[in-house]
Amino acid sequence: MVKITAAEVNNLRKTTGAGMMDCKNALVEAEGDFEKAIEILRKKGQKVAAKRADRDSSEGATIAQVNSDKTSGVIISLNCETDFVAKNDSFVALANELAKLALDFDSKDDFLNANYNGISVQEKLTEQTGVIGEKIEIGGFRKLNAPFVGSYIHAGNKIATLVGLSSAVEGAAVAAKDIAMQAAAMNPVALDESAVDQSVIDKEIEIAKDQLRQEGKPEAMLDNIAKGKLKRFFKDNTLVNQDFIKDSKQSVSQYIKSVNPDLKITGFERVALG
Repeated sequence: MVKITAAEVNNLRKTTGAGMMDCKNALVEAEGDFEKAIEILRKKGQKVAAKRADRDSSEGATIAQVNSDKTSGVIISLNCETDFVAKNDSFVALANELAKLALDFDSKDDFLNANYNGISVQEKLTEQTGVIGEKIEIGGFRKLNAPFVGSYIHAGNKIATLVGLSSAVEGAAVAAKDIAMQAAAMNPVALDESAVDQSVIDKEIEIAKDQLRQEGKPEAMLDNIAKGKLKRFFKDNTLVNQDFIKDSKQSVSQYIKSVNPDLKITGFERVALG
């Protein structure tokens, strides 16, 4: 039998992230062949992934990354099964590495097929499923481009947001972070009224009318009252119209104008676990 040294085991562990005994057993099975041992560990990951395919992976880490020019940002969520794994430093570190890589891609599929240290991102996730023993996958993937992009990650990596601004004016960095925090906390459904999906509007009008009927309001009055309730819905649920969380005396739109009269919010993205 080929003698396996501690240095060889440690080298395989650093390369794959697998446990010491898993690495030793793989090297023994591979008769000391390093590349073959890596393949053995990957196949183990494939078997574990197949067994856990139907598991719920609602825990994990959401990470937002912005490029050096502050013109493009991405959010990914690296999902797992338990909060214990989600809080592991090496798991969060992997999520950050993957998010940096994701900056170069516009779709989740392209990102999953991207090269990560000689293997695809998807293969890396499968490998980590074998290492950790839980279902590991990319959940959310959101990309945002703008003249200036800012980001925010809520404590515990449960929510991450991106906000795009129309210009990189003085104060843009602070403003973008403030609005990204707003989007994280208040979960708006859209940027403004025009961006709200018609199906959402129709549903809100129906809900309002049903409530008014239950209150005994005449049918002839329902349309006008429902329109008033819809305006309230837009105020509470569209980003630019919401009360600014740092100063409820002004709206988000008013806050942005106080930074620079010509500054506008061009878009936002939000990814949350669960």
